[in-house]
Amino acid sequence: MPKPYPREFREDVVRVARSRGPGVTLAQVATDFGVHEMTISKWLRQADVEDGVKPGVTTDESRELRELKRRNRLLEQENEVLRRAAAYLSQAQLPKRLYPLVRELAAAGAPLRVPVAVACRVLKLHRQHYYAWLACPVTDSELEEAYLANAIFDAHREDPEFGYRLLFDEITDAGHQVSERTVWKICSSNEWWCVFGKKRRGKKDLPGAPAHDDLVRREFTAPGPNQLWLTDISEHPTAVGKLYICAVKDVWSNRIVGYSIDSRMTSQLAVDALESAVARRTAGGGSVAGCKLHSDRGGQFRSRKLQQSLWRHQMLGSMGQVGSAGDNAAMESFFSLLQHNVLDRQKWANREELRIAIVTWIERTYHRRRRQARLGRLTPIEYEAIMTTLAEQAA
Repeated sequence: MPKPYPREFREDVVRVARSRGPGVTLAQVATDFGVHEMTISKWLRQADVEDGVKPGVTTDESRELRELKRRNRLLEQENEVLRRAAAYLSQAQLPKRLYPLVRELAAAGAPLRVPVAVACRVLKLHRQHYYAWLACPVTDSELEEAYLANAIFDAHREDPEFGYRLLFDEITDAGHQVSERTVWKICSSNEWWCVFGKKRRGKKDLPGAPAHDDLVRREFTAPGPNQLWLTDISEHPTAVGKLYICAVKDVWSNRIVGYSIDSRMTSQLAVDALESAVARRTAGGGSVAGCKLHSDRGGQFRSRKLQQSLWRHQMLGSMGQVGSAGDNAAMESFFSLLQHNVLDRQKWANREELRIAIVTWIERTYHRRRRQARLGRLTPIEYEAIMTTLAEQAA
């Protein structure tokens, strides 16, 4: 089953369809955006329901109903956990361990089964600790290291001015057989420092490191689709404030496979653009595993949210050097075209007007009408269609 189009893309298509001129048909808009005419009609009907023009169940109401059902199911599971825990703790046998109860709840049948996450949250347990207990009990070496760390802590608490060398002497005299290096490792991991030691530098004193190495090295070529993507963020002012766009380009065909537009430049802007690209590229059964996403060292691309998205889709990150625009020149060239052809052509009264102009130029002009010399005087859509057909015939 193909994946649905991204929400932001659907909203942009509806905006363009509603604001189309008197001579522009719905079929022409569908051709410009590469979707079926009936699909746009369905989106328009749903948009009318959302705006209150026509009766029906809105997306928010459907989402609220699903959320209520989810919360009801979650409350039933939490009640089951509390009921079973009360019965388990009321028994006379000792010791009381809750990890076996979590395992029993997770292994129960469908009606009474409670996920591990829910049981651990209700019982105030850590899932990592539970899974560690489930996989393997405490080893002898871990137990010995715990006793050793406890002895070091006691010695450090008695004499806070002792460094790890003096602490090593103390615990050696107490009968522990350990190396000086092991004592340093335990002190370092627990941050047991000598009170007279030099002050440690904080994170603000260190420069921000890149999240990824430069895997591209200014080689903006790719032998096939979904192997190298470029991304960047651009901004443009309007009468009511700035509008930001984050776009993702496939180097193979120079097609903008995903984008996100918002009034704020946050990490979510980059995440939405990446998710849009993944959804559109995998809608026909494609795969993005192993694809490299190259960007600059902006905070949005170094954020934890974006790194989690890359890990979830099995993609690789790549970053250029600081202050070196040439490391992402292929993406800078696209934004230069957007600047000259759309952004700088007039003064924009509001963000909505500029947004419609941007998505119309990308989907109608850049993708389907602007021929590129690197693609053999073909548009990105024509190039992908021809190369995909040739690849299928060769296979």
